[in-house]
Amino acid sequence: MGQKNALKSAQQYLDYSAFSYEGLVKQLEYEGYSNADAVYAVDRCGADWNEQAALSAESYLEYSSFSRQGLIDQLVYEGFTAEQAAYGATAAGY
Repeated sequence: MGQKNALKSAQQYLDYSAFSYEGLVKQLEYEGYSNADAVYAVDRCGADWNEQAALSAESYLEYSSFSRQGLIDQLVYEGFTAEQAAYGATAAGY
């Protein structure tokens, strides 16, 4: 039951906000799911992590100015891999 509910929660979070893999696991754990249930859910939620990085980059640029490297660094800080962060920055116009 925990895995099923964690998966539903993960999908609901992704419906309204961008998350990195690591960030989504942490969010589910914050909500009280075990690490095992959170990882299970995030592994199966169907997210495209490059797309999530792009959405997150676009969101950051809506309210703040960043250099390309600053944006990449922020995305990495949020839990995206360096490759995902670079993809996100490029997709957002850098």
